[in-house]
Amino acid sequence: MRVKDTLNLGKTKFKMRGNLPVKEVERQNVWAENKVYEQRQKLNEGKPSFILHDGPPYANGDIHMGHALNKITKDFIVRYKSMNGFRAPYVPGWDTHGLPIEQKLKQAGYDRKKMSTNEFRELCREYALKQVDRQRDEFKRLGVSGEWDNPYLTLKPEFEAAQIRVFGAFAKRHLIYRGKKPVYWSWSSESALAEAEVEYHDITSPSAFYGEKVIDGKGVLDDDTYMVVWTTTPWTIPASEGITVDANFDYAVVQPAGESRKFVLAAELVDENAERFGWQDVKVLKTVKGADLDRVLCQHPFDANRQLVTMLGDFVTLDSGTGLVHTAPGYGEDDFRIGQQYGLPVFAPVDNKGYLTDEAGEDFGGVFYDDANQIALDKLKAAGLLLDYMPYEHSYPFDWRTKKPIIFRATPQWFASVGDMRDEILKSMDDVEFFPEWGKKRLYNMIRDRGDWVISRQRVWGVPLPIFYAEDGTAIMEEATINHVADLIGKYGSNVWFERDAKDLLPEGYANEHSPHGEFTKEHDIMDVWFDSGSSHQGVLAERDYLKYPADLYLEGSDQYRGWFNSSLITSVAVSGHAPYKQVLSQGFTLDNQGRKMSKSLGNTIAPADVIKQMGAEIVRLWVSSVDTSSDVRVSMESFKQVADAYKKFRNTVRFMLGNVTDFDPKTNRVAYDDLAAVDQYMEVRLNQFVAEIKAHYDAYDFLDIYKKLINFLTVDLSNFYLDIAKDIMYIDAEDSRSRRSMQTVFYDVLVALTKLFTPMLPHTTEEIWPFLKEPEEFAQLADMPEVQTFANADDLMSKWTKFMALRSDVLKALEEARDSKLIGKSLDAHLNLYLDDATQGFLKSLDTNVRQMLMVSALDIRPLADAPADAEKFGDTVAMTVAHAEGDVCARCRMTKTDVGSDTAYPQLCARCAEIVRTNYPESVETGLEA
Repeated sequence: MRVKDTLNLGKTKFKMRGNLPVKEVERQNVWAENKVYEQRQKLNEGKPSFILHDGPPYANGDIHMGHALNKITKDFIVRYKSMNGFRAPYVPGWDTHGLPIEQKLKQAGYDRKKMSTNEFRELCREYALKQVDRQRDEFKRLGVSGEWDNPYLTLKPEFEAAQIRVFGAFAKRHLIYRGKKPVYWSWSSESALAEAEVEYHDITSPSAFYGEKVIDGKGVLDDDTYMVVWTTTPWTIPASEGITVDANFDYAVVQPAGESRKFVLAAELVDENAERFGWQDVKVLKTVKGADLDRVLCQHPFDANRQLVTMLGDFVTLDSGTGLVHTAPGYGEDDFRIGQQYGLPVFAPVDNKGYLTDEAGEDFGGVFYDDANQIALDKLKAAGLLLDYMPYEHSYPFDWRTKKPIIFRATPQWFASVGDMRDEILKSMDDVEFFPEWGKKRLYNMIRDRGDWVISRQRVWGVPLPIFYAEDGTAIMEEATINHVADLIGKYGSNVWFERDAKDLLPEGYANEHSPHGEFTKEHDIMDVWFDSGSSHQGVLAERDYLKYPADLYLEGSDQYRGWFNSSLITSVAVSGHAPYKQVLSQGFTLDNQGRKMSKSLGNTIAPADVIKQMGAEIVRLWVSSVDTSSDVRVSMESFKQVADAYKKFRNTVRFMLGNVTDFDPKTNRVAYDDLAAVDQYMEVRLNQFVAEIKAHYDAYDFLDIYKKLINFLTVDLSNFYLDIAKDIMYIDAEDSRSRRSMQTVFYDVLVALTKLFTPMLPHTTEEIWPFLKEPEEFAQLADMPEVQTFANADDLMSKWTKFMALRSDVLKALEEARDSKLIGKSLDAHLNLYLDDATQGFLKSLDTNVRQMLMVSALDIRPLADAPADAEKFGDTVAMTVAHAEGDVCARCRMTKTDVGSDTAYPQLCARCAEIVRTNYPESVETGLEA
């Protein structure tokens, strides 16, 4: 070996190839061929289980960044648990029923009214399965590991059968009933909606202020008095049955100048409305309590044959309006509730498509509800009752699928009673842990405040309501009939309900006293899709013997507090009396960089596939760990570029260490901890601190903290310190020297720990690293998480080295100032003079290390603090220092400036240290003719 060859000792060429978009696919194919997921499950047999139950995404369209955030986070957890002592199978699922699929077929030109129900349902099924395949490929491309060949689908017969039995559990507890009450009605979908299918947008409505003439003042009001009523939905006035006031409010009877009529409105709102109506010199004739107005009767403004009753309610406010609210029990939940108390009829003259029926009265029949607003205003004005109208901006519910506003409409529907088991549901939450903690209060309040669950839908693509009707109309929901239907559906699928007559769906020989002739009919409505997915604890967890119920964790977006978290909790309590989950983890929405919801119409979407094509799935995965998902997450291509820089840091750091352990065999070259150099012991202790921190963050689902700790460890502990000082040992000391093997031991341990710790997050990259390590497992995914080790001297060691790091920080500041003043170029140009008090000198000696080497300078003198010159830079009362340019020449091998370069005539380019190392370890490097 010649001298020039010794200059690169330790700089073994090592290649970790990038090109993630291509290499990731190749690696995923290798995982599939070797059934790595299945191998991991086999390894974990007999271990404690951890079950993360997958909330099913809807099978429609390409996945978006919210999907990626959700699925990758789940993958972090499942992979970590699998490598940390748990049996953690992951069964992905899909929600495959519902209106959006029907709409897709309609858009494709299919008319379900021109084909049989089952023909249309089969088309829906085929479409759903194609979407499942499409999304499955996209999820797998993200590197998500799971049971992709056997996912759960809500359209599978075994799932549908389990869902029917969940319905049976409700029916057995008498929690299913049919009623006519206002529900969210989507005229654009022609179906009732659940709360979870509604989203809110700001709209502007024509709010109307109008008078309703008193015809029976109950001795409190005269007949020439008008109640001033306010509404933001004039189209519902034809269905008005009453006026609601608050019993505790003060109401004024007033008479404006020039008016023969008297008017009643909340006393607190008189001035505000007088100005609005243009009233002058308003006289307050008297003031009465709202309670005094109870059951005052007024004339309906459009129908001379109908009277309106004044009622006392708890939903009237003084924020706006008049303090008197137009009340139509067929068109609102509050209206319905107060109407039931007063025995009012439930009148809702509007059809499935949002058009008013002839029952609405003259001028309204056949008019679309939104157009009826103007007709109502015109009629009020013509009758001299309209006092004012104006645009009113407010939040209003929309169908989340069609993005069209909905209406509240009373129709006969099937309901699951929440009120009858509300306390039981709320109590079950005591055993659930929430991440973030505020999630518990949010779900608690939603359950506390929600009404009964409308579970019927007027569609065909879904699971039927297993209800029969006797000849006299009696609904039949018996345990025997429901279980029989469940058995049939489990065998044939839910199509059997639509294929067979009612008698062929009932148990053989079934009889019922309400059908003396043995004739029966069946319900045609299907179940709400939230009942589908909400039953997954039975259709999946209880159905598959290798899973468990309740699950350890449910993880979804924060919208699922009113969706899947909510429906699953209700159904689970109905079935078994407890929650379906032990923990709930929620995440925020993905927004664009301006905080707007991503949508194709705005052109602000970023598809995971686009990022993957440019940068690779690893960048998307690392991005997921880098964001605070406890609130909404902003997404931009710039954020991915920033994460890509962090990824490069990880990759380059690992590549450097791998390049320096290619000649290291942990079986034969490892140095025992007690024999490690002091700085290497320090790094072993620091590494184990890091392992403990990362594992604790995994356990707490704190992935952002993991990302931050990784960047800090790579930058502060490794790149800026340990790997920097390592070059003076790894590249300079003899290949088999104790100092080099000691540091290689730490390098190797760091590499193994980093690879294992970050396999859940960066599996493609860690599997690329793994073959270069001499570990027994074929794949990193089959290894276990590193164990946290304890060292007897850890506390003392950390205390000393923490002090040293503080001193080193001061030295780095002084060296930086010397660089700025052009005194030196790099730290190895420096001669450092440290002036220390006795305690600090003693502390440095106790480190038992080469302090000059640790500070990366060519020369170091440590002197008493009293000898510090006047121009020395002081750091506190114990340290001062000066920096000068080191004397001598630069050694061609260690790159230090030394006065002994050329002292060994055989090696004129080397300092005495390097010459001794080369002479001793590479004697063949002394060649004939070498310059003396």
